[in-house]
Amino acid sequence: MSPKPVSWFLNSSTSAIVARTLLTVMFLASGLAKLFDFEGAMAEMAHFGLAPAGPIAAAVVFVQLGGSALVILGRHVWLGAGALAVFTLLTIPIAHAFWSMSGEEAFVQKLWVLEHLSIVGALMGVAILHERRALSSSPVSSKGATDAT
Repeated sequence: MSPKPVSWFLNSSTSAIVARTLLTVMFLASGLAKLFDFEGAMAEMAHFGLAPAGPIAAAVVFVQLGGSALVILGRHVWLGAGALAVFTLLTIPIAHAFWSMSGEEAFVQKLWVLEHLSIVGALMGVAILHERRALSSSPVSSKGATDAT
């Protein structure tokens, strides 16, 4: 059992919101940058061979900002975290294909891949914890199962 102040912090709804916000900072920053520089976003998509660049850039902005909003607001966290996790995994073969590189470039891209995998794990963790909290606070049905909302 953790010390009382630590337990208070870990069970605080404010701490949960701050944690969910911090988890999504990289998606929020990237999504906002793309939103306010859409030409640059389209150029980035074209750089990675993604076409049509406009619709793909719009989809990226939607996933990054929409997924982040769902996670931060604690609404359909599974959906927001899942969308951000899938997006993050898809960036690996598209933008960080370290296996096709050599030297320092391969090393740096491999570090990005490891960071991306850690972020995916954190997104899974926030979705799992949110689901468990929802299940533990939902009423028990007459059959003994919980009703998740």
